[in-house]
Amino acid sequence: MDYASLIAALTPAVDAAGSVILDIKAKGPASMTKSDGSPVTVADQKAEKILLAALADICPDIPVVSEENTDSHHLSAGQRFFLVDPLDGTKEFIKADDNGAFTVNIGLIENGLPVMGMVYAPARNAFYWGYQGGGACCRETTRITPITVRNLPDSGAVAVASASHLDAATTNWLADHHIHQTTSVGSSLKFALVASGQADVYPRFGPTMEWDTAAGDAILRAGGGMVLHPDGEIYRYGKPGYRNTPFIAYGQLTPSAIA
Repeated sequence: MDYASLIAALTPAVDAAGSVILDIKAKGPASMTKSDGSPVTVADQKAEKILLAALADICPDIPVVSEENTDSHHLSAGQRFFLVDPLDGTKEFIKADDNGAFTVNIGLIENGLPVMGMVYAPARNAFYWGYQGGGACCRETTRITPITVRNLPDSGAVAVASASHLDAATTNWLADHHIHQTTSVGSSLKFALVASGQADVYPRFGPTMEWDTAAGDAILRAGGGMVLHPDGEIYRYGKPGYRNTPFIAYGQLTPSAIA
């Protein structure tokens, strides 16, 4: 598959989804509660409609598993499928002081691995993408620049953690690995911070779904990073129920460097 052409073809739909999200945000979004207790807004639903229509038009033969399309959660993971989160960071989105930490996400999985990802933070005018063998980039307004993970700074590793879900397991992991500098941000922007060299590691032990992480994971790997199970195994997708297990996302910081 020509990943660069796929990204170019999907970019207008991702931009359109971001515009709809910002329009609804400006009006003050009302949220509802789903059966799993998580919030959802009309922005999630309208953005998803745009993205699913584009994927059906551009890649009609590739299955799509999307957060708000519950029927898709029962699909069997094949060799190639998309994972879509039309509005990642809904909890941040509905806050008045959200800091723009919500994103539109499309990830492509092939043989269990994320090979292409697109993450758009419309409130920040930041659009990240990357693909296997092609590196990663960020578009800020109209400027496009390559991004890559950084060398570990002399001052020590900087971790990025969830703004809404920092738990004891993550806190303990950071302490065990002598990481004392932490920045918090919502949504898949955590992957983007590591992929663009603004942080070095993102440990996650709390619950996430595969559509939360696939796009950002693909961008991080394209930018020179890696995502592993805590035991060091390569992190893969297509797990039962598309439910993630704990993972550690690394830049150029390696597990052995902080063991």
